Amino acid sequence: MQMATLTVWKFDAPESASQVERTLLGLQKQELITVVDAATVSWPVDARKPRTKQLTDLVGAGALSGSFWGLLFGLIFLVPLLGVVIGAAAGALGGKLSDVGIDDDFIESVKSQVTPGTSALFLLTRDEVLDRVRESLPPEHAELIRSNLDREQEARLREVFED
Repeated sequence: MQMATLTVWKFDAPESASQVERTLLGLQKQELITVVDAATVSWPVDARKPRTKQLTDLVGAGALSGSFWGLLFGLIFLVPLLGVVIGAAAGALGGKLSDVGIDDDFIESVKSQVTPGTSALFLLTRDEVLDRVRESLPPEHAELIRSNLDREQEARLREVFED
């Protein structure tokens, strides 16, 4: 099993991230990327908080649970997806996430860049040809934030969300 890559692509328009799902399906068919899991964040200018969506059409049996994305987005955007429970769990899980490369710097970087009027595509991938992926995304691509996960980190990430 090769190393997984958690990649965040930020776009300068609220609808751009959701428009790349078809592009990613094409890249998978060309075997330029293997999408393990994916989700989008769309933040209209006039909204108090972003809308999030797991891209279930792109992923197979290896996908993480929706609770992974819920927790990650809760930590980044303070979206109260699980009510009060997330407050207590966030501290413990936040520590576990930093063990897998999702640390405070990663969270702060995404939080400071994905703001009202933007969108983001969160990808957990394997075997990507990064330059070809970049070339395939819309021209309003603004920022790439990348955190590699080795096999051990990916296994720990899965353990965290299987509990």
